[in-house]
Amino acid sequence: MKIGFILPCYNEFENLFILINQIKKIFSNHFIVVVDDSSTNEIKHKISKYRNIKYFKRKSKLGRGSAVIYGMKNILKEKKIDLIVEMDTDLSSHPKELPKNIKFFKKEKLDLLIMSRYLKGSKIINWPFRRRLFSFLSNKLAYFLLRIKVSDYTMGYRIYSKNAVKHVVKNCGKIGSGFIVLSEILAELNHNNFKIKDTKTTFINREKGSGTVNIKLIYESLIGIFKIYLNINSKKS
Repeated sequence: MKIGFILPCYNEFENLFILINQIKKIFSNHFIVVVDDSSTNEIKHKISKYRNIKYFKRKSKLGRGSAVIYGMKNILKEKKIDLIVEMDTDLSSHPKELPKNIKFFKKEKLDLLIMSRYLKGSKIINWPFRRRLFSFLSNKLAYFLLRIKVSDYTMGYRIYSKNAVKHVVKNCGKIGSGFIVLSEILAELNHNNFKIKDTKTTFINREKGSGTVNIKLIYESLIGIFKIYLNINSKKS
C-alpha cells in the first residue's frame, strides 16, 4: 500500500525535515508533496537529497487551505497512491499514530478520518490558552451551524480516500484560503455522503518556530463558517 502525504509549510525548515524523517522511518512505500507558501528559508536544496518527495514553492503566502488543495491536485498525478494523509509541519502531531489509524480507516471503509483533539482519550499538551479557546469556540460554532457528527472541524491531521481527494479538488477552495478550508472540505464531503469519522489523537504545541494565527485568520474563519453554512443550505434547496 502506497501512502501519499501532503505537507503544507511556511517557515518550518527545521520542523519539516524532522517530520519527513519520522515519516520515512515508519513508511517504506510513500510519496510526499511539500507545498511551501514562500518561506524565507531555503528548503529546496536540502529536500532535493530525498527520494519520493515533490517540492513546490509558491510565489507568495496564499494560505494553508489553498496549499492543501494545491498539494491534492499534484498528489493525484502520482500513480498507485492508495490513500492520502494531510499533516501540519509544526510537529504538533506524530505519524506514529498512523499505522493503527490507517488500519481503522480501511476496516471502516472511510473517506475521511480526522484525528480529533476533542474526543475522550485525546491529549492536548502545552497549547496556549488563547489558541485553545479560539479553537474550541470555532468548533462549537461550526457544529452549531453545520451539525456534522465529528468533534474537531479544524484539525489538519487527516486521512482521505483517493475519491474524496478528487471531489475536494473539484469542489473546494471557494470559501477562503486559510484554515477555514478544513471546515469547507468536511462540510462538502459530508453533504455528498462520503463516510467520515474521527478518532483520538495527541496534539502537542510547537516547540520551535511560531504559528500563523492572527486577527485576519480569525475573522476569515468566523465569517467562513457562516459562508459554508449558507453554501451547503443553498445546495439543499
